[in-house]
Amino acid sequence: MSDTVDVDLLLVQKAQKGDSRAFDLLVLKYQHKVASVVSRLVFEPDAIEDIVQESFIKAYRALHNFRGDSAFFTWIYRIATNTAKNHLEGMRRKPSYRGQDIDDVGHFDMPDKLREQDTPDGLLARAQLEDHLQQALRALPEDLRVALTLREFDGMSYQDISEIMDTPIGTVRSRIFRAREAIENELHQVMSGLGRRDQLESV
Repeated sequence: MSDTVDVDLLLVQKAQKGDSRAFDLLVLKYQHKVASVVSRLVFEPDAIEDIVQESFIKAYRALHNFRGDSAFFTWIYRIATNTAKNHLEGMRRKPSYRGQDIDDVGHFDMPDKLREQDTPDGLLARAQLEDHLQQALRALPEDLRVALTLREFDGMSYQDISEIMDTPIGTVRSRIFRAREAIENELHQVMSGLGRRDQLESV
């Protein structure tokens, strides 16, 4: 990790001195990761690319303020997260705003009951469960969803998430716990419903 941070810091220092190619390398290195984060916070496909581009533009303009107190990727993630949150704030006023599917929902472990059922009914049940998971993720409060996706989908440490969200680690842990609890409750309700349905069908 230290090698990566050193390389990033060197590129930042070169970019601060006017070497635009150095910043281009940082963009190439992190644009997909930043897009991945944005795509889990903003559910409007057409807006994701614009938000990523805007995030790097903001980073470039504020590059003179970067002092290396945190890793560059933490800094750019924070900028991207704030940019995405600003977009969400504007979109809340639009009644046509709709979410997209979250591709990485499969990261959450599927119950063994569904994993073992590769029959058409089992596959249908699994698809329904994934749909419920997507709905549960979209329904989470913004701060909980941000913390959970950064932890579960991007594998970030609590320290990194704390810096990105500008929030104490204890608060980050609490948000992730509450988000996981909400997801697990949704899973439990869905599985209970599937169990009752199976009992009715077997009568």
